[in-house]
Amino acid sequence: MKKILQKNQLLRTLFELRGNPRACVYTEPMWGLSMNLCLPYATVYMLAFGLNDIQVGIITSIYMFSQMIFAFLSGALIDKMGRRKSTMVFDFLAWSIPCLIWAFSQGFWFFVVAALFNGMMKITTVSWDCLLIEDAPKDKITLIYSWVIIFGNLSALFAPISSILVARLTLVPAIRILYINAFIIMTAKLIILYKLSTETEVGKIRRDATKNMSFGEMLRGYKSAVKKILNSKGTIFAIITSILVEIVAMIGMTFWQIIASRRIGIPDTLLPIFPMAKSIISIVLFFTIISKIDQTKLKLPLYGGFISSIISCILLISITGTSVWGYVILSVSLIFEALGMAVLNTLRESLVAIHADPEERSVIMSLLQTAVMLVSIPFGYIGGVLSDISKILPFVLSIALLLLGILATALFYRNKQEDSSQCKIIVAEDSPVL
Repeated sequence: MKKILQKNQLLRTLFELRGNPRACVYTEPMWGLSMNLCLPYATVYMLAFGLNDIQVGIITSIYMFSQMIFAFLSGALIDKMGRRKSTMVFDFLAWSIPCLIWAFSQGFWFFVVAALFNGMMKITTVSWDCLLIEDAPKDKITLIYSWVIIFGNLSALFAPISSILVARLTLVPAIRILYINAFIIMTAKLIILYKLSTETEVGKIRRDATKNMSFGEMLRGYKSAVKKILNSKGTIFAIITSILVEIVAMIGMTFWQIIASRRIGIPDTLLPIFPMAKSIISIVLFFTIISKIDQTKLKLPLYGGFISSIISCILLISITGTSVWGYVILSVSLIFEALGMAVLNTLRESLVAIHADPEERSVIMSLLQTAVMLVSIPFGYIGGVLSDISKILPFVLSIALLLLGILATALFYRNKQEDSSQCKIIVAEDSPVL
């Protein structure tokens, strides 16, 4: 066992985790036992209530609008309340409450209200990230995020539960039960995390510093964080990457079920099998490929992530039926999607963590999430309109966005190289002549 840990840096990191990083990572599998059992059916569950593709897109855009508002407020709220307390309070509002609404939904407006509540998850996206990394070893950040995604993918082992329930009870009653289960487990998760964690050192400093400040004063203090973002090419690149990956992930999560069910013709009972397979593939890839990524050399992994995701989309839109060949192509598409999105999701988190100023991390991450959501809002509706025209068009849009990601990566690293070259020239000019 000792030899295995010495050889595998990813496994060694898991066993060496202490404090808040350990509490955050070790409770993450509960996410897979709750929400991830429902997600493979989330869109077709809406369709079962008579919603059309455009209405699904509108709900997605409302969800993103809600995320944008709460992302903007998150920095001030988290500094005022602390990382630990805000994570518990807003996890309950963002996940536990919507689970109950989804469980007892009757139509379009139920999903709208749930989407508005669910948008509060952008507060916990920031607070939980701060809780995870502020006291963590800086050289382990990419590996820690890898474990977060691995544990999120462990839901793959329980996906057959969804299939069995749908097969025996039909779609709507089965998903109602799964959402009630999600409410129970997500509520237990946030309570356990609160008990096992402590406020971070940076969180204590920020909470004391903002104790006597009004909420308005704190929001006005965002100006200095904006300046730091604008003066950091790395942070700007992290924002651009996050925006592109967020939109592509949203399109995949919302419209993959529709193209699989309505165009390819996969039966509802089989829908969770494919996310399950993708999750298992992702876990294998983390141990074999992603764990070997050097945190200081992210250029080639970013290229690889974008290209792999493009190949996945091209293969997906080429499938027209459930023949043997169709299932083979779909399986290959899932492999490329698992690799591409696992890499991109890990690296976008790492880029933010690496380039954000530690002193104003919560505010910078708040503004970053706001920017991501602001740009992403129209794409839920756009995706719905495109899907209504043709089920393949949302994924054509994804290909275009991924190509922009390759261009952004090329420009960022070219400029970075130029900056390094200029620094070397300045040093050489300032050096004394011997």
